[in-house]
Amino acid sequence: MAHLLGGENITVSFATRTILDEVSLGVDEGDRIGVVGRNGDGKSTLMRLLAQRSEPDEGRITRRRDVTVGFLDQTDVLDGTLDVGTAIVGSAADHEWASNPRIREVMGGLVSDVDWHATVSDLSGGQRRRVALAKLLIADDDVLMLDEPTNHLDIEGVAWLAKHLQQRWRSSGGGLLVVTHDRWFLDEVCTRTWEVHDGVVEPFDGGYAAYVLARAERDRAAAVTENKRTQLVKKELAWLRRGAPARTSKPKFRIDAANALISDVPPPRDTLALNSMATTRLGKDVLDLEHISLDFDGRAGGAVANTEGSARTELFHNVTLRLAPGERLGIVGVNGAGKTTLLRLLNGEVQPTSGRLKRGKTVKTAVLSQEVRELDDVDHLRVIEVIEREKRVVNVGNKEVTASQLVEQLGFTNQRQWTKVSELSGGERRRLQLLRLLVGEPNVLMLDEPTNDLDTDTLAAVEDVLDGWPGTLIVVSHDRYLLERVTDHQMALLGDGKLRGLPGGVDQYLQLRGEAGSGAGASGPGGAGSPTASTAQTTGGAGGSGTGIAGRDKGAGGGAETAASAADQRTARKDVARIERQLGRLSDQNRKLHGQMAEVSQHEPLDLKRLAR
Repeated sequence: MAHLLGGENITVSFATRTILDEVSLGVDEGDRIGVVGRNGDGKSTLMRLLAQRSEPDEGRITRRRDVTVGFLDQTDVLDGTLDVGTAIVGSAADHEWASNPRIREVMGGLVSDVDWHATVSDLSGGQRRRVALAKLLIADDDVLMLDEPTNHLDIEGVAWLAKHLQQRWRSSGGGLLVVTHDRWFLDEVCTRTWEVHDGVVEPFDGGYAAYVLARAERDRAAAVTENKRTQLVKKELAWLRRGAPARTSKPKFRIDAANALISDVPPPRDTLALNSMATTRLGKDVLDLEHISLDFDGRAGGAVANTEGSARTELFHNVTLRLAPGERLGIVGVNGAGKTTLLRLLNGEVQPTSGRLKRGKTVKTAVLSQEVRELDDVDHLRVIEVIEREKRVVNVGNKEVTASQLVEQLGFTNQRQWTKVSELSGGERRRLQLLRLLVGEPNVLMLDEPTNDLDTDTLAAVEDVLDGWPGTLIVVSHDRYLLERVTDHQMALLGDGKLRGLPGGVDQYLQLRGEAGSGAGASGPGGAGSPTASTAQTTGGAGGSGTGIAGRDKGAGGGAETAASAADQRTARKDVARIERQLGRLSDQNRKLHGQMAEVSQHEPLDLKRLAR
């Protein structure tokens, strides 16, 4: 495989800390590399160096002369004054870019629901991210470098991007370097993994799953070596205690031997261990939404707005959801379908237009919001002070642990504990707020996009505590790895006002969305309609006593539907969807041909050969 680009003896330091220490590596044709590591260890720095967006303190970046690199930064670099079309394709005429199948695929996959003439500054964060991705992907670069490309993308967008990158080049062509916390995405796309830590970059073969296995084996071998080293050190120290060091030269030799044994021991890497908190006892009743309907303007003081531009006025229609003690529910859905609003309904922050929320007497809820604005009021405090405000001593595993010890277990070193909240990174703020919530000992925990700003190691630790957390858990996330790991079943909001059970999990959701998007005259968020469905029922979590029931949607001709089997109905829906897709493609081709004929006919003299084509 031909070499595309790389770095030789790269060293980068910030203040007194060395981020990369004489690192040498390279990207060859056919490489699909995922970059993982803790927040702040240099993943984005490494990518910016290789993209030649910044310079190393020492060493050099090499690149083959004809290689072009496309780079997606975490920050928004779009010109907010441009309209969407100009931001993506520049001044190119429609017929110029529309004739390219790759560009059409990118447009359809990322921005089909975005107003082509809207101003970039008026778009939501997710729409701006998709526009930036579309602008990058329509180019024909040899190497793509993507820094957190899945940020602000929903499950559908992540799945589309993974498929596009899998098919973008032949297996031995192109190069991809991606920094992301989305472990499913890493497994789908990457064939190699670079772990950035402690100033070095360690390569592993395979995606995230293979990397975890290889790292576990590496750590096991290191543990064996460390155990042997420790035993030797103990023997040396014991001998030194028994002897009289000043009497002969032999003790000095022993001291030198002991120092040699520990001289190359690296400083311990920060450990992140989250412990499950004791929870208040839950009664039989937890939270029930009974026949809930909610208008877009609702009773939330205008907090719920109609972002679809459609005639529909209801965000939810006749939705019933019953949560059982210990139930673990994942919520997925299209942007604007009401996932966050559903959490606010369950928490009592939003009042429904009709229906009611039934709340158990012993229920104590806690919500981790997307923006973590709850920390704004304590920005002037230090990390340790925030936790001590809640509790100075916490009972963890029948053992009393001080707030300082708990914060350290969460990854805040002794020095970092005294950092002001206003100076924390996004990931640190999210960790602090999660710890703050758990210290409050809730028995119903709601997490709204909890993976934002967290690295893979932190995510694994969060999943570990959620695995053993005994309360009721509701998770809204586009991270399917997290959903499949910590929840027992999932439900979907498809933009039709209903909550639908997903016995087939996230794969079933993507299938439903694919069928909906292919229908002609589709409506709803994202420009994709939602297929009609009958009752969606899912069994609850612990004890199997809880049931989530989506609002019923009986289509026209209810008697005929009951006579047909469920399998026949699914087959019929698939056939209809396939025919509608075919009709849609034929309609597009017809429209394109008429446009080309009109264009040719406007030129003098008439080009009959081109018209015949």
